[in-house]
Amino acid sequence: MPTLYHHPMSSNSRFIRLVLGEYGFEYDLIDEQPWEARRDFLALNPAGTLPVYVDDSMRALCGATVISEYLDETHGALKRDRRLLAENSFQRAEIRRLVEWFLIKMEQDVTRHLARERVFKLHMPANLGGGAPDSKLMRTARGNIKQHMKYLSWLAGSRAWLAGERLSYADLAAAASISVLDYLGEIDWKDWPQAKDWYQRLKSRPSFRPILSDRVRSVTPASHYADLDF
Repeated sequence: MPTLYHHPMSSNSRFIRLVLGEYGFEYDLIDEQPWEARRDFLALNPAGTLPVYVDDSMRALCGATVISEYLDETHGALKRDRRLLAENSFQRAEIRRLVEWFLIKMEQDVTRHLARERVFKLHMPANLGGGAPDSKLMRTARGNIKQHMKYLSWLAGSRAWLAGERLSYADLAAAASISVLDYLGEIDWKDWPQAKDWYQRLKSRPSFRPILSDRVRSVTPASHYADLDF
């Protein structure tokens, strides 16, 4: 059976879990603490980053966009109207642009910093960077949330799904990032009704159920995190 190395607070890992769920894959899930730089994990991915997908032939695929493109080429093309990448080349480009926005830009502006300061540093030894959160970094990241939520709300309010008329990788990338922030209670949903309506649709999908079951030691999720009608 395929195996996915992940961390529950990694938005890139959550993205691949959602993709696998939408395509109906069965797989084993292994929690990985990337700061430990385990020798066996580095043998799979010398970069030491998540996620890493190991297929039935024990071949390792590293990185969210690499894995999603591989899954699309090998399985997505057979899904017809359930394919997560559009048939039209321009629409494919738009999907990829938005995946990059949420998994790279939003990650750099917001998600990575809040996950590291509020979660990862609690579990990291001091010699690897653990310790008290950096309040300045968290303040900056929180200040950037509004920009991304404003853009997400515009997309959700002007299109059926974020990249067009059907669910795509763009929606899953955005939902993966938003779900990390939602776990941490960092989003005031009353300010973003259009984004909230879109997110409720994503939360109600079967592929999202394992994400809503995630729990991280020492960090309790927001009270509404697993609520589909929040």
